[in-house]
Amino acid sequence: MFPSIDPQNGIPIFEQVCRQVKYAIAQGAYHSGEMLPSVREMAQKMAVNPNTVSRSYRELQREEIIEAIRGTGMQITPNATALCKKERKRLIQERISSVLQEAHASQVSKSDILGWLEKEVQRLWK
Repeated sequence: MFPSIDPQNGIPIFEQVCRQVKYAIAQGAYHSGEMLPSVREMAQKMAVNPNTVSRSYRELQREEIIEAIRGTGMQITPNATALCKKERKRLIQERISSVLQEAHASQVSKSDILGWLEKEVQRLWK
């Protein structure tokens, strides 16, 4: 379910783990009340150090995406899906902004950008 971690992409590994868990929740792979894999299981699935997963889980707890259930593990919170979808939208907005800034700096015309965008929208949302 989780893509592999890329240690060369400049994003800290623990953050990549957080993002992938959030993406899985936003996409419906995990639902409110469902348990996440244990730290060891997740570390094995993602081929990362268990300490990294533990740090990611602490961050996800801080963000109220997951909560610890004593003696059981980490559970998806009732608000997790909405929070994760909001986060995904924010990341997409940042990426679009970055691409548009690069296009503007490269003197790509607005009509070219809008044409490419329309073409991609048509292709993806058939």
